Amino acid sequence: MKGPLFYSKILLFGEYGIIKDSKGLSIPYNFFKGALKKDDNPSEVARRSNKSLKEYFHYLSDLQDKEPGLISFNLKDLKADIEEGMYFDSSIPQGYGIGSSGALVAAIYDKYSIEKITVLENLTREKLLKLKLIFGKMESFFHGKSSGLDPLNSYLSLPILINSQENIESTSIPSQNLDGKGAVFLLDSGITGETAPMVQIFMEKMKHEGFRNVLKDQFIKHTDACVEDFVSGNIKSLFGNLKQLSNVVLDHFKPMIPKEFHKLWKRGIETNDYYLKLCGSGGGGYILGFTQDLDKAKTALKGYHLEVVYNF
Repeated sequence: MKGPLFYSKILLFGEYGIIKDSKGLSIPYNFFKGALKKDDNPSEVARRSNKSLKEYFHYLSDLQDKEPGLISFNLKDLKADIEEGMYFDSSIPQGYGIGSSGALVAAIYDKYSIEKITVLENLTREKLLKLKLIFGKMESFFHGKSSGLDPLNSYLSLPILINSQENIESTSIPSQNLDGKGAVFLLDSGITGETAPMVQIFMEKMKHEGFRNVLKDQFIKHTDACVEDFVSGNIKSLFGNLKQLSNVVLDHFKPMIPKEFHKLWKRGIETNDYYLKLCGSGGGGYILGFTQDLDKAKTALKGYHLEVVYNF
């Protein structure tokens, strides 16, 4: 048995800001993927995954009892499959900010949801919001609190434009220019990040009026502008706003940037060879990079592994 594939995602813009109603843009990233599987001879990793699926099953049973109007799963089949050794076979690195739990949630919903909203139907705003709500509750098992966006992106495999918490839509983004010099890339920090502690730091910072003002007047302002520029293909304006956004993150989100990357982050802003930003909650995992000249960025970041996500 092997289920359909669900892909990782990259939140290009909107980390932290979408908690406070900034815009956001999330795209599927097909390099990493996962699927539900059963093997006659499971590996140690498969057995660990199966064990956590057992715990997840209890969580989903409780969730269905609490939210009968929202969620209905075929729990009998799910339980039987888990008892037969089902696991989530995934190449998506965990704690890297690219949606490892989101892909699992999407796979479970796809296979076991009884009144499933499918990708093939007309996805109205109401249906997207309902899916996001269901996925948020399902993914809370992994993160404590989830927006539901990661599983939504993985499930639909479409770019998602977040206008506000109550206004999301699937969108199209400009086609990649594979001959272009510019690129969005992932930079591997080599450290696993934990979402919950990073969100905790952010919530503590939010208690201070100064930080709230920075978030509203600078961080959200530049994030919104980056989303609009990217979707409309306005590259010149995009890089101007990216520089500002990278600066704001370096000044006000330092705890979310691994220490050994502070200098590298600053150098990008000073040389304009590349601009770095958080990928997900930060604290480790991947860092997102944007450059108008990939060769220049590769030279400047010699010794680091760059994974190209999108070409301008």
